[in-house]
Amino acid sequence: MTGTIPARAGVRRAALTRTRRLVAALLATVMLATGCGLNNGGSVPLPVGPGPGGTVPALEGVRITVGGKDFTEGVIASYLVEFLLAAAGMEVSDMSSLAGSNSFRQALVTGQVDIGMEYTGTAWMSYLGNSDPIRDPQAQWEAVRDADLAEHDLRWLAPTTVDNTYSFAMNRATAEETGVRTFSEYAELARTDPQAALTCMETEFSVRRDGWPGLAEAYGFDADAVPTPIMQPGIIYQATSVGRECRFGEVYTTDGRIKGLDLLVLEDDQRFFPVYNLATVVRGEMLDAHPEIEDVLAPLVDILTNEVMVEMNMRVDVDGEDPALVARDFLVARGLVSVE
Repeated sequence: MTGTIPARAGVRRAALTRTRRLVAALLATVMLATGCGLNNGGSVPLPVGPGPGGTVPALEGVRITVGGKDFTEGVIASYLVEFLLAAAGMEVSDMSSLAGSNSFRQALVTGQVDIGMEYTGTAWMSYLGNSDPIRDPQAQWEAVRDADLAEHDLRWLAPTTVDNTYSFAMNRATAEETGVRTFSEYAELARTDPQAALTCMETEFSVRRDGWPGLAEAYGFDADAVPTPIMQPGIIYQATSVGRECRFGEVYTTDGRIKGLDLLVLEDDQRFFPVYNLATVVRGEMLDAHPEIEDVLAPLVDILTNEVMVEMNMRVDVDGEDPALVARDFLVARGLVSVE
């Protein structure tokens, strides 16, 4: 992290702004949960036209089903793929809001969906059953690519630099009070004053090997000594921004609420957490029949970054915008699709 921590007066002046953002975040959560802009099994949610290069003749009229997960970044990623394929001339069916990682994976493996975006770390540890992550991003992607090809004939296209991994966040008052900026400093606080390290987290994170138990082991503190209230993700972000129920909170590093709620993210200075790079995964039979798909989606590799994803996530989770509109705006601004 960079920058200076403002005085407490600055924190107090920001309180009203944070409160307003909390309200906006709650409204956005309700919108996403009720399916605004999300249609399983329907057509592309918004119309798009081709970019300057026009449609791809070999893809015109070809049917394809795009799947994705039912959280903000997963939905946005699905829409990016859908809009690019639709602009190329394909007939796209939208299954962008499947309930969780396992549902999306099952749909992809069984052929209910043909394509979607997934995280390398999720595939390696949750789907392929490995207990130890690979820290190097390229090596992790290659290992997933090779394993999924051999076991399921799923083709992993080149990864983006988006790395939506775990971390902890805090508000600026907690940062000023504790002086914590890195996980090594957090571990020292946990050893010397466990109550001051109170950390809110999800149930899954509290038991995962690449979560709380492994983190405590890697950084050398007693996980059982630190209070760890279990909460839903949306509540964690909001409570951490207030700083009473959650002095620290488990977060995902590309979540827009981090920026929207002015949270500070700890540096994983010992590189404990796995790499979760976002990449497109296609069923082998679809890619073999229509190899042009890879070229159509290739621009995502260069234009999707953590910073870009945070901004798009924030427009949905904090500002309450429709994820389909956010995704389309992003592609239109880069000249990849047009608005009909």
